[in-house]
Amino acid sequence: MEQRISLITLAVDTIDRSAAFYTALGWQEEQSPDGIAAFNLLGQTLGLYPKAMLARDMGLDETGIGGFSGITLAHNVPAKEDVAPLYDAALAAGARAIKPPQDVFWGGHIAYFADPDGHVWEIAWNPFSPLGPDGAFQWSGA
Repeated sequence: MEQRISLITLAVDTIDRSAAFYTALGWQEEQSPDGIAAFNLLGQTLGLYPKAMLARDMGLDETGIGGFSGITLAHNVPAKEDVAPLYDAALAAGARAIKPPQDVFWGGHIAYFADPDGHVWEIAWNPFSPLGPDGAFQWSGA
């Protein structure tokens, strides 16, 4: 297996509500078949898929998927002062506050919120992993 992730799929209750949330953050939705939404990222795509359909695809009961599962999605920003405005924009778009922007022990500055379906996002400025010219994140800035 190559060391990459191509598609991140989030189980959602309502496609329109969830797509509107990400659109309110400034993301551009791509053309997709009815009933799903997709947002191209740097080298990956974030897909929004109805929870019931995703559960059926996996052969699981719908109650067994969705919300916080021990995984966070991170959006790194180029400067410490970029964290708070993005956190505020997420809350204005309908996110649930988890942890407001603050300095952390390892030297960065972070905040956490949950999207309308409970998927947890981290907004982070990491002084040890500066973003590349295209905004791409690489551990240790490599």
